[in-house]
Amino acid sequence: MLKFHKKFEGLLMSDRVLIIENDKKLAELIAQKLQTELEIETDIAYNFSEAKLFLKAYDYFLTLVDSNLPDAPNGEVIDYALSKEKKVIVLSGSTSREFKKEIIQKKIIDYISKNDNNDVSYIIHKVMRLQKNRNNTILVVDDSMVYRKQLQNMLENLFYKVITVAHGEEALGILEVKPEISLVVTDYNMPVMDGLELTSEIRKKYDKTDLAIIALSSNENEDINALFLKEGANDYIRKPFSKEEFSCRIDNTIEAIENIQIVMNHANRDFLTGLYNRRFFYQYMFEYEKEAKELGEHFSIAMIRIDKLDDIKVKYGTDIAQKVTIHISNILTSTTSYQDLVSIFSDETFCIILKNTNQETSLSIAQRLQSEVQKAVLLDNNREPINLSISIAVVYHQEDSIEDSLDNADMLLYKSKEQGINQLVY
Repeated sequence: MLKFHKKFEGLLMSDRVLIIENDKKLAELIAQKLQTELEIETDIAYNFSEAKLFLKAYDYFLTLVDSNLPDAPNGEVIDYALSKEKKVIVLSGSTSREFKKEIIQKKIIDYISKNDNNDVSYIIHKVMRLQKNRNNTILVVDDSMVYRKQLQNMLENLFYKVITVAHGEEALGILEVKPEISLVVTDYNMPVMDGLELTSEIRKKYDKTDLAIIALSSNENEDINALFLKEGANDYIRKPFSKEEFSCRIDNTIEAIENIQIVMNHANRDFLTGLYNRRFFYQYMFEYEKEAKELGEHFSIAMIRIDKLDDIKVKYGTDIAQKVTIHISNILTSTTSYQDLVSIFSDETFCIILKNTNQETSLSIAQRLQSEVQKAVLLDNNREPINLSISIAVVYHQEDSIEDSLDNADMLLYKSKEQGINQLVY
């Protein structure tokens, strides 16, 4: 199944970071990079006393905490920040494995050594990753309530949204109604449907680039690892695992999916408007047509033309004509349902798949689109309004092939030119 979203989500909250660090040079360097690279507002506390004042005065997205301060040499500030329910990344110059093991058991996000020359770059990347995590939902599937809660706490501490279920069949039901899920974390040994069967069922519908799967198991059989990967799991983690290993594998899997989707997004979208292009439209449409038949779902195709765009180019210039195309594409996106597919075929032609519609509903949507375009105000370079309109051809898809329905819509739209502007034909 091809998944698509109309718009990428932005950051979900206003970000402010507190840096509690004795080394002034390091603290100022981290603050500067957070401000310039991530546009994050930062405060710096150089000791425990100052940190208490800042934590009382502001609500922080994240706190970066030095484990050894002049007035808190044994990590007291870490416990204090955690007691205030703050999200904590620990910065430490200690090389003691025992100290790190003790700190990592606490409810911190990460433990970063300050002895590494790349520590600042890692900190910046980690903060950026945590920002992005808020846009991702993870489904945890495990029959143990205790283990589900443990995984949920770890993932929520990394800013992920988390949904938990007890077995595979329940997971498949959740995936049907929660298309925003980015990753499934599943245990192997479960009643009703085990993790391997769940992975196989998920891959019948969702590609590895659309929905990631990480399998967890304490099974000593090495073949289980290979079986999960062959069935389509993105990664496999053997129990018991460390918190660091778990968070790194989760973040790496999510990041890999995001990077693939960025590349696909560039290939599938129009550079000017951000709408899906003709290539993606046909790729998606042929898959959706099969799915719609299986579900008994009806849909319509609306072919849309910006009226007299060539005249606008001649009168106002190419820049204004492009603004018109962008302006109308935004109206088409905002006026239709999130599940509809809005695509651009040329600078003046769009095509929309109106899902779950009958003839009456699709015509009503088309009339609303025309009305919204006519009401919209777009000014030229002299601050004068430009009169805009669109013509629409609507075809209610029934037994014809998708190519026939598209050809009919295209022919109707072409013939409507003879009747003037702001035409609605079906």
